Amino acid sequence: MFQTIKNAIKTPDVRKKILYTLLLIVIFRLGCYITVPGVNSVALSQALGGSNGLAGMIDLISGGAFSRFSMFAMSISPYITASIVIQLLAMVIPALERLSKEEGEAGRDKLNKYTKMLTIVLALIESLGIYLSYRKSGIFVDEGFMTGALIVISLVAGTSLLMWLGDQITNKGIGNGISVIIFVGILSGLPSGIITIWNLVFTNSGFSTTGLITVLGIVIGAIILVAAVVFVQQAERRVPVQYAKKVVGRKMYGGQNTHIPLKLAMAGVMPIIFASSFLTFPAMIISMFNTNIATSTGFWAVIYKFSMATSSSAVPVGYSIANALIYLILIVAFTFFYTFATFNPAEVSNNIKKNGGFIPGIRAGKPTTEYLTSIISKITWFGGLYLAIIAILPMLLRFTSIDITFGGTSILIVVGVALEVVQQLESQLVMRHYKGFLE
Repeated sequence: MFQTIKNAIKTPDVRKKILYTLLLIVIFRLGCYITVPGVNSVALSQALGGSNGLAGMIDLISGGAFSRFSMFAMSISPYITASIVIQLLAMVIPALERLSKEEGEAGRDKLNKYTKMLTIVLALIESLGIYLSYRKSGIFVDEGFMTGALIVISLVAGTSLLMWLGDQITNKGIGNGISVIIFVGILSGLPSGIITIWNLVFTNSGFSTTGLITVLGIVIGAIILVAAVVFVQQAERRVPVQYAKKVVGRKMYGGQNTHIPLKLAMAGVMPIIFASSFLTFPAMIISMFNTNIATSTGFWAVIYKFSMATSSSAVPVGYSIANALIYLILIVAFTFFYTFATFNPAEVSNNIKKNGGFIPGIRAGKPTTEYLTSIISKITWFGGLYLAIIAILPMLLRFTSIDITFGGTSILIVVGVALEVVQQLESQLVMRHYKGFLE
């Protein structure tokens, strides 16, 4: 990896793309410190300085922008939600399915346009919800209509700017822009994590041997977790495929052996995002209408506490256990849903048959479909349980006195984006190498 980065820096074209990406990242981080107009900074630090739950989760994704109530407070989450909605609609609406599969680049551009339009609508709804949730907390200079409109417009404009920055990184920089923004937002919490680990070893009373052992355990556990994530992200089940020879005119085609690469974690981090959004959505809606719901009692308070058990340490243990079980079931269920939504065994089987191919030992047609379905089911069980274990780690740490910024999901996203960026750098270097060889 380090050799790839070194070679990329030496290549002028790739170096320009890297510098351009870094420039846009700097703009993103500067925007995280620009507070929206109409916010009382003193009251803000008191109200959100030690926020847990949903606010703390949003703050982690936004790279600390939410706790500062900056223009990037919502981060890129409306775009992610819009992308998920469009993907789901493409499975049930034939017109959208044709755009995604049959109309090539033009179809994908139209889908991207629809996604951006839906992003603006969702950003408007989410920013309005944030304003209504904190209107009575005293962090705004007043509760008038103009102040509220200014705050909502500023938050929507911030999300729109982030969406534009992501497009620019994708088109002119290195890596997927949206993924890079999320990656940088999560990594911005690294200094606070280092400080937390430092304070475990060097306490107010001096050096702590117990703290040192705890830190060593955390470091070893993090290394093992990163190694496991890299292994699973790179691992794949290769299904062999053979193509029969055929003569077209005076040329012979086919007769080659290839394989279908099936990733062990085909769904990526999407099932965790689906499951966490599904569980925290009730809390978001309830908090919009009752800002004191966390300290109140009653039916809606129970629903709120159960919904927040995934991301809050101030929830009773009983809620956390029940929430964790449902959380794990949802992750496995969404893993199956997303995997079979993105990989259709029947479609793959038909494509192999049309091109004169077959899987050794398996007849073409329905037997091939059943064989691929069996393999995908086994892989998906592994991927679902793997994602569930990754997601449950932060919930286990909640029962200890350790408060680490990075959780399993954060490491999964960071490692996945880092591998994607390195692979794109390698492909850029290979392309430049062939271009120079041909010239």
